[in-house]
Amino acid sequence: MTNNVFAVPTVDVSPYLEDPSDANAARRVAVAAQLDRACREVGFIQIVGHGVDHATIDGFASALDEFFALDDVTKARYRGPSGSNRGYTPPKSASLSMSLGIPPANMRNDFYEAFTIGREVDDYPHLDLPEGTYPRNLWPAEAPSFPAAVARYNEAVTAVSRAILWAFADALGVGRPFFESLIDHSIDTLKMNNYALPEMSFDVAEELIGMGAHTDFGILTVLWADRVAGLQILDKEGTWHDVMPDPGAFLVNLGDAMARWTNDQWLSTIHRVNPPIVQGRVQRRRSAAFFLDGNYDGVIEPIATFVTDGEELYPPITVEENIKAKIAGIELGKKPANADREANRVLAARSAG
Repeated sequence: MTNNVFAVPTVDVSPYLEDPSDANAARRVAVAAQLDRACREVGFIQIVGHGVDHATIDGFASALDEFFALDDVTKARYRGPSGSNRGYTPPKSASLSMSLGIPPANMRNDFYEAFTIGREVDDYPHLDLPEGTYPRNLWPAEAPSFPAAVARYNEAVTAVSRAILWAFADALGVGRPFFESLIDHSIDTLKMNNYALPEMSFDVAEELIGMGAHTDFGILTVLWADRVAGLQILDKEGTWHDVMPDPGAFLVNLGDAMARWTNDQWLSTIHRVNPPIVQGRVQRRRSAAFFLDGNYDGVIEPIATFVTDGEELYPPITVEENIKAKIAGIELGKKPANADREANRVLAARSAG
């Protein structure tokens, strides 16, 4: 917030991706301070200086087009098992608002379609990890450019997420070792989304839900998105605001783990996607969210320096337990514990005038 005007802060994170020597220390201190303020006031940050080149992003966007242009029968072959968070998710098969225990309006599920990849058990060969938590990826043979382009982008944005996390460590004063011990076998996933419906396939008088109101589950999210209206975030005063990335920028937001570690001094901001309807048709919108979730057995509990008068807002929980509780809400309609505060904020929210 600046003079009571809502804005998502823009931060150049290049000092954390360039020279790691002490010669760059002052620039890193400035970046960490900017991030600390943004995380306390908004919970969303626009990131520039991230170092991901245009060719990687353009190739990735083309790969999304290639896959989502396939027919429904072909895409359905790549649906992953329930709870696996892998492969294809067709429209209207999930409701993200149920991760907060909020039923969708008119009982309509979110209309977006998605494809998800993530870290596999083989990515950590030195560890005995549960394959159900680190499942195999599904790669569509009918979209030949998709695997390589997606993998290239995924590795690039993974590096960005780590750089931002090291900046967060400095901002919080906990040092890198605190987070290094929590991400050395991180669950990291990349969810690629496509928002579009055939013309006049819905009743425009009803509320249309692109992606229901929710918080993200892990540590932080790095979002690439088309410059198309739709993304909205809920401020601390209970008002929804439209957010759109600048050309070439990423949007970064905090997840539940960071809010729990900081005892809610940093914000896991509620957000949703509610795309515009133009002449009876949803305008095309693509996005891709990289989730840095942390080790499945990492414990999330308030850091002692963020606890005032012994008041811990959250009980300890593992990364996997938190994720499973949210997914159970999305897929099974089971309300997660400790979601009432966020649910009440969404139900009382209003749009910006």
